[in-house]
Amino acid sequence: MTEQATTSKTHGVILTDVAAAKVKSLLEQEGRDDLRLRVGVQPGGCSGLIYQLYFDERSLDGDLVSDFDGVEVVVDRMSGPYLDGATIDFADTIEKQGFTIDNPNAGSSCACGDSFG
Repeated sequence: MTEQATTSKTHGVILTDVAAAKVKSLLEQEGRDDLRLRVGVQPGGCSGLIYQLYFDERSLDGDLVSDFDGVEVVVDRMSGPYLDGATIDFADTIEKQGFTIDNPNAGSSCACGDSFG
């Protein structure tokens, strides 16, 4: 028996347990259970990528979705190749607080002329 009923594809982004717990607590504070964490990138010149990380209730055509302990992380089709293998974590230290994205694809080359076909 094949699972062809599933139309949504997954992405290569990893959400750590700490980040998933933080997302859950933020959603509980908002009192919303219809939001998902959307991650996207925009080319940011030759310096690399500009990340977008926000809550979204929309589903876009071609979205890639993965579930982390009940937290849906959504990546749009265009951002998928740029974010493959990236890890989203949450830091809560004196030095920095907030979500961090560790992306092995960023910073190694100029994003201006690169083709992620």
